[in-house]
Amino acid sequence: MKNNPHISFEFFAAKTPEGREKLKATCRELDKFNPEFYSVTYGAGGSTRDTTKDIVLDIQADGYAAAPHLSVGGDSQADVIELVQSYKEAGINKLVALRGDLPSGIGGTKQLVHASELVALIRQHTGDHFEINVAAYPEIHPEAESYSKDVFWLGEKFKAGADRAITQYFYNPEAYFRFLDDCAGADIDKPIVPGIMPLTNYHNLVRFSDNCGADIPRWLRWQLKERSDNPEDLIKYGIDVVSKLCEDLLAGGAPGLHFYTMNQWQISDTLCRNLGLPVKAL
Repeated sequence: MKNNPHISFEFFAAKTPEGREKLKATCRELDKFNPEFYSVTYGAGGSTRDTTKDIVLDIQADGYAAAPHLSVGGDSQADVIELVQSYKEAGINKLVALRGDLPSGIGGTKQLVHASELVALIRQHTGDHFEINVAAYPEIHPEAESYSKDVFWLGEKFKAGADRAITQYFYNPEAYFRFLDDCAGADIDKPIVPGIMPLTNYHNLVRFSDNCGADIPRWLRWQLKERSDNPEDLIKYGIDVVSKLCEDLLAGGAPGLHFYTMNQWQISDTLCRNLGLPVKAL
């Protein structure tokens, strides 16, 4: 395993006071693993823009590094510039720039379409202030024209100024390593960090994976289905599977891991401990 791999955790934008308190507790619990940042999602079409910003500023005020998500869908260039400038003024120095879900009827000249355009716009107006993370899809984006075209668009995001990519989750490490080889063949040499989704609920995983194009290997799908009526057994089994996945990824040279926490700290904590990740001294 790589010594001290880069670790980060992702949250969705909790909308209730109780949800925000739970998120703060999750930050405190996971801080022991010295995460590089906590990222906060933006919602479909920018639907949680203000909530995301409030949570990001709360995380930063508590002394943690926060990386807000930005997406193309729903915002004009002027809106994006205003939001990015406000993050810069607040001292935020990391972003996750995504295409996101595009609103229907997209068209005018002031509406961004590709994540590469979003990255270029951020660089144009803020220079090198931000470390910009973008998305990558080892198992191909569900709307991609082709696998090679998907790799091409990732390269365009890096050419526009992105620093690093975070992948959609997957459960087949070979898909990730093959993707790295194909990216190298396309002269992409930036870090590509695996996104890690804990296994906690069979039906939710199947529904979400079908929507986002993530593959659940047949053997894993059946193992989870057999345990779908026993949540405790499913979670225990899922921890073993995902721990092994993370071990294989780090052993193979992955530069780090990005955990999709679903605003829960317990399973991510267990996974990090299983990997023997360094724990901050109290």
